Formats: sequence, structure tokens, C-alpha cells
Amino acid sequence: MKRYRIGAIAAFAAAVLAVTGCSAGMGGGSGSDDLGTASGDFDWKRYDGQKISVMLNEHPWTDGVKESIAEFEKATGITVDLKSYAEDLYFDKMNQALRTKNAPDLVMTGFDYSISTQEAAGLLEPLDDYISSTSLTDAGYDLADYPAGVLAPAKLPAGQSDAKLYGIPISTETYILFYNKNLVDQYLGGKVPANMDELIADSQKITSEGGGKVFGSVVRGVRSSAIVDIPTAFVINRWPDAKTVQLPYNVWFDGAWDKPRMTDPNVVQGLDDYAKLLAAGPPNRLNIDWADANSLFSQGKVAFYADASVFGPSFEDPSSSKIAGKVGYATLPKGSEGGASGLWSWGLSMSKSSQHKGAAWLFAQWFTNKANTAKLGALTGGPARASSATMPEFADALQPDFVKTITASMATAQPTAVIAADIEPALVAIVDATLAMADGTDPEKAAAKAQAELQSNHP
Repeated sequence: MKRYRIGAIAAFAAAVLAVTGCSAGMGGGSGSDDLGTASGDFDWKRYDGQKISVMLNEHPWTDGVKESIAEFEKATGITVDLKSYAEDLYFDKMNQALRTKNAPDLVMTGFDYSISTQEAAGLLEPLDDYISSTSLTDAGYDLADYPAGVLAPAKLPAGQSDAKLYGIPISTETYILFYNKNLVDQYLGGKVPANMDELIADSQKITSEGGGKVFGSVVRGVRSSAIVDIPTAFVINRWPDAKTVQLPYNVWFDGAWDKPRMTDPNVVQGLDDYAKLLAAGPPNRLNIDWADANSLFSQGKVAFYADASVFGPSFEDPSSSKIAGKVGYATLPKGSEGGASGLWSWGLSMSKSSQHKGAAWLFAQWFTNKANTAKLGALTGGPARASSATMPEFADALQPDFVKTITASMATAQPTAVIAADIEPALVAIVDATLAMADGTDPEKAAAKAQAELQSNHP
């Protein structure tokens, strides 16, 4: 559930705020280092009486934090000033706030070029020393419980041996296939497609026979860099060996920013897979974002929907879904034997200028421990920790096939992030190539055009 822009207006406003020192009213200051004073045994009451400011995107995870925040305050004695904003406002506000004199102590970050932009600007605090401190971190916290692919986008500079961790994962989305069991029974005799080629053919069949009332598939088709993660997952799904996909370049660059590989046959095929599913969708397919796609699927108008696992719980809610109890879940159908799906994560990052770093770390630690990751993961459909997916707080709260599917997908999924502060123009070019394919442009011709754009406009 990710959608944002770091636009020119926001960047200008951030620069003005940084120069003038205007306040966002969030607390904080010039910064202090609790690592230098922390000693002795771990103690949740270590910062009793302090007040921290936390800035979050409105999200199911945030809803869960709000419900549990009184428990944290009682256990630690720390008062939390929590502010949350709608997603279409959040990233601009967060980018501005981090650059003010009174920056928030903690912010919710996207594990992609959002976090890399903030790290490159020197706005975030590395967390490695906090995690390794026996005085500041509970012995059972267990960072190794996070899959390497979940942590990787927050380790910066990406791909380097001296990279530091600048965020803790809070909610992880993996890209899976949702399907309407009734429509699969009606049009396909109950047979769920076994691979990507079958998914495309079945989607085209249902759209052809649906009479304009039922469609084979729906995926995001709006022109925005924010949709690029799903096409990226489709390309990873076509990769000969998904384990070889490396950050910061992901599948789009061959080990250097001046070596785009848009014309690689696996890239072309993966984008064309996505484009064909897009083309098998409703007539307004090029105006569809995640909210529109969710609505169409929930109304029972679409057989197959490939997107983020975070949407799964909502499809089982009879108050908002006409197909509750009739939804099937599957890992992304294979495009190649060595392929896999993708994953994307939200995280918590600490402001470099926080005056309450120790207290802020206790907040981050509390809400990302194993139990709370499972509890909050039941709201998001994607616990970031490996162990939490099997804990009763998560597994018993959700549809069993959904839990089984996301567990299987996460086992091999690779990050969809491209880690560069100024990557957005390249991402838009990738999206443009995909949309052109869906609109009938020859895939190799569309890929060649994007290749030229990335060669002339790359990080």
C-alpha cells in the first residue's frame, strides 16, 4: 500500500525549512547520543519521564500502534506524541519534517529510494550500535529473525560491506495472486493456473467471455513510479535465478548505473507478462491504482488480481467485500523455474537530530519485537519477522490459505527496491515501457526506448 512522490515543490519547501529552521512542532533538536551514557542491565524504564515524537503514515500497522500505545507508555514511562497523515500527504510532510530544527524522533519510511534519500542527506541515525548494546536492547530481540531480503534495502550504502542499518522493518508486503473461486469455477472448471503463461491465457479467456461485466485480471495501470514494484516482481519471477538479483541495482541495471538492461530478454518477458494481464483488464485499465483494483476485485468483477499481500485481510471482511469466503490465494505463478516473487517493506527510522535517541529506540524495539510483529502483522497481512508468521497472534487471526501462501512467497521473495536517491525518472521510464506494451506496442520496441532513456537519464 505504497504511493508517493518526492516532488520539486516538496523539495523546495524542505530546503527553505532547513535554512530558516522553521519548526514542524514535533520535538527533538540538535541531537544527543544515549549510546554514550547507557550502561548496566537492560531496563524498559531507563528513560522514564521522557517524551518522544513519532510520525507515521496512516496504515493498518499505525492503527495497531495507536491501539497499543498506552501499554507501551505504562511499561516504559515514555510519553509518545504520535502524528499520522494520509498516504498522499505523508511523504512530503515527512521529508520536510526531517529537515527542520525540531524533527520527529522516529518516522515511518519506505524501504526503497525513500530511505536512501534520507540517508544520503545525513538525516537518519544508524541503528547497529543500539541493537548490539546489551543495555539498550532486550536479549530476546533477535535481529537475525528478519530475513536477509527484508533487511537488505535498509542497509546503506546498499551492497557494501560497511553498510549500516538505517531502519527496522515493520510491515512487509509480498506480491501474490488473489483469485475469485466462483469465477475460476465458472470459467475454468475450477482449475487454478499453474504457471505465468496459463495465468495470462486464462485471464484473456475470461475477459473474452465475460461480456464486459467480468474481467480476467486487474493490476495497477496508472502512470506512476509507485507501481513499479509489481512489474519488478514479475521480472524477478522470470529471472533464471532470483537469488542473483542484487541491490542497489535490482534487475534494471547490470552492476552499474550506466549499464541499464531493459533489453535483457528476461526483463522484456517479465514486463510483457504484466502488460498482458493489464491488457486483459477493464476498459479503464490505464487509470487503475491499487484502491480501484481492490474495489473491482472485492465486488466480484475480476477473476485474478496480482498485487501486495497487505490487501488480503480486507478481502475476507464481509462488511467491505462481496467475495468474503470465496477468495483463493496462490504464490505468483512461476515464469521460470528459478524465478520468485518480490517484497517491499515499511520501516521505522530514527532522526539523526533526535534528542531522545534511547527512548526512541525503545519505542522501535517494543513495536518490532516478535510478539508485536505477529499481533500487528495480523492487521497488515505481512509480518516482517520470519517467526511471527507461525505465531498464534498472526496465524490464528487470518485465513489459513492466505497465511500458507505468504509464508511460501516470503521464503524466496527478493526486494523490489532500487536504492538510489535520484532513481525516480528511471522508474517512470520503466513504467512507461510497461504501459506501452499493454497498449499494443511491440515489447522489444518499448524496451529499447526505455533502454535509451535509462542510458541518458540514470543516477
